[in-house]
Amino acid sequence: MKSFELKAYVRPNGKVGVRNHVIVLPTVVCSLFTARKIVNMFPQAVCIENQHGCCQIGPDLELTTKVLINTAKNPNVAAVLVVALGCESVPYNRVVKEIEKTGKPVDLVVIREEGEIKAIEKGTRILRNLIEYANSLKREKRDISELTVGIECGGSDWTSAIVANPVVGYVADKLIDLGATVIFSETTELIGAEHILAKRAVNTEVAEKLLKVVREVEEKAKNIGVDIRGGQPTRGNIEGGITTIEEKSLGAIYKAGTKPLKGVLDYAEIPRGKGLYFMHTPGQDIESVTGMVAGGAQLILFTTGLGTPTGNPIAPVIKVTGNPWTYEKMRENIDINAGSIILGEKTINEVGEEVFKKLVRVTNGEFTKSEILGHREFGIYKLYSTF
Repeated sequence: MKSFELKAYVRPNGKVGVRNHVIVLPTVVCSLFTARKIVNMFPQAVCIENQHGCCQIGPDLELTTKVLINTAKNPNVAAVLVVALGCESVPYNRVVKEIEKTGKPVDLVVIREEGEIKAIEKGTRILRNLIEYANSLKREKRDISELTVGIECGGSDWTSAIVANPVVGYVADKLIDLGATVIFSETTELIGAEHILAKRAVNTEVAEKLLKVVREVEEKAKNIGVDIRGGQPTRGNIEGGITTIEEKSLGAIYKAGTKPLKGVLDYAEIPRGKGLYFMHTPGQDIESVTGMVAGGAQLILFTTGLGTPTGNPIAPVIKVTGNPWTYEKMRENIDINAGSIILGEKTINEVGEEVFKKLVRVTNGEFTKSEILGHREFGIYKLYSTF
């Protein structure tokens, strides 16, 4: 078998998933408890921990709705049970209809139409059937070009820019050469380096949009009278040896490799082509990863210097650290120790190949450490306060 031959679950719309999750999707925080009760009957099901969905307006409400829909559309999801309260701002019938367009099974329980206990009973029966459907699906041979991989860096330190991010950049380049799609994110972590990345844009329109989203983030901070420093770089970044936001940004862009930038995506937007894309997200890791997974990423490569245990409800997260001492302390959380480069034992390309082979094994079913530990962190980016 070639090192990049994959076996994945083929969805009715032709998309392929590297996992086969059945999810319970609460459309509002008020239905989250009921959703959890339904999922508790079936350990193999996943509850999406949505904390929003009501008293939101305009683009903020639209963004929450888009994230919920696109999370359910992710090819790693086999089937969906939507749990609504019945009076939330999120239009739950629209959520169901949009998911139905993928062809995957989807059903709805509305608490106010059933009462909570009956809603739990009804949801439990529906979920059992959805799990039975998912269990009937088998992996099929597919090409690596059908992958969309999200790239994240979190808890960066002095080793991130010189080791972990270049290693993942090597993998990003290889994936794109094989016809896959790569998304990287975190707009605040471009500040001071955006002009360098803009030179790689495929056209003026892409370059201008990239510069625009960075400028808007800076202006947003100024408009509320705060200095973005302290939030970026974070206290942990500074303790880890990063001195300025420009230094952090120059290191962060290494994880995107060297290929041309095809487009700039809005939060949770699904790319319309292959190649390298930037997604406009905050620098907060959970919200950033949530956006990329909603954008269709079936898998996440996550670099960390200080170490972080976080994962995602539906996409496996592969952790890579360039700090050998962090790996020794957090080896139960980190999949790849790129610290061997710091110690002079291996090269960036050699560890890049290790990460790529790990990625292939994970797409074929091998669990990441965050999956083994049950990490399912989920957080939607909010544009405004709740009204």
